[in-house]
Amino acid sequence: MDGHETGRGDLRTVLPRTDQPQRVLAQGILPQKVLHRLVAGERLDEDEAEALFSRIMRGEVEPVELAAILTALRMRGETEAELRGAVRAVRACMTALEDVPEGAIDVCGTGGDGLGTLNVSTAVAFVLAGLGVPVAKHGNRALSSRSGATDVLQMLGIEPEGDAALQSERLRRDGVAFLAAPLHHPAMRHAAGVRKALGFRTVFNLLGPLCNPARVRRQMVGVFDAGWLDTVARTLGALGGTCIWAVHGETDRGGADELTLAGPGRVSAWDEGDLRHFHLEPEMAGFPRRPIAELAGGAPGENAMALRALLDGARGVYRDTVLLNAAVALHVAGRGPIVAQGRVCPAALKENVARAASSLDCGAAAAALKAAAHVAAPVE
Repeated sequence: MDGHETGRGDLRTVLPRTDQPQRVLAQGILPQKVLHRLVAGERLDEDEAEALFSRIMRGEVEPVELAAILTALRMRGETEAELRGAVRAVRACMTALEDVPEGAIDVCGTGGDGLGTLNVSTAVAFVLAGLGVPVAKHGNRALSSRSGATDVLQMLGIEPEGDAALQSERLRRDGVAFLAAPLHHPAMRHAAGVRKALGFRTVFNLLGPLCNPARVRRQMVGVFDAGWLDTVARTLGALGGTCIWAVHGETDRGGADELTLAGPGRVSAWDEGDLRHFHLEPEMAGFPRRPIAELAGGAPGENAMALRALLDGARGVYRDTVLLNAAVALHVAGRGPIVAQGRVCPAALKENVARAASSLDCGAAAAALKAAAHVAAPVE
């Protein structure tokens, strides 16, 4: 997804399509009839889902209908075909970046795990950028959590930017660009109010990570529910991904949309057309287990102060969690393979942890923040 070859940005050339007459009929789908079908337990096919979400993206679905549809999908469980159709609809509307560096990566989580942790993937983005890995970090404000990536970045002096050309320049020049979802997916505004009001994860939590505006082909996606790991990896693979790791952490308080020190991690990895599964324990990276409560975050200002302290050398569970995730992300970026003989190699993983730590310890990650913010705003 990081370039513009066939099979990255144009989903119509990647995923099989039904014949055109069927698609024309599907475009006449009525939200109220869809809702009745969903309540009855029926499933939408790919074209019907695309037609429905195209209407949502055009603002043609009333908020009360949209809330009911998202709730019905959540309660029944979204299907892979419904997710693919929704992705097509959202990608068709997004403002994409051009001239993206080869090998750019995204690290993001779906949200929706309800754990309220500090912002891990945002911190990982600075660590990677400090190591020379171009990062096109997709993120949003808090919708089903207290502090989203955009909220924290704004507290750090990085304002949301919707100019795709400027974002491309920053990605090439500074090695990191933060892509605020509302500015690159303006059609998402039609669902934002409903998502905020619902307060629980919906299919939109999955759609965001699958619709990176830079069309990156390397991506580490934290997934709130292990049941979605294969689907996320396969979908991104079908969209042209070369190395995709969908990860899920098990904790003492439920599942996490990132790897943590609170329990084992599960991985579905798509690598050049093959789907593989890995198991990852924090001890394999050299870290003792710690309860997820020690990673608890708060309001954007609190999380921003914790992130800045991390970049300034603070030690503890937050740093170790970031290093664990950054070590895996380096593999996804092609900068430090950690898989050998079908398993994650602890020695290689620890080497990547050391590389990630060097980005923090030498000040490179902090310099990446300064470059991204230009003049960092004080955190209050």
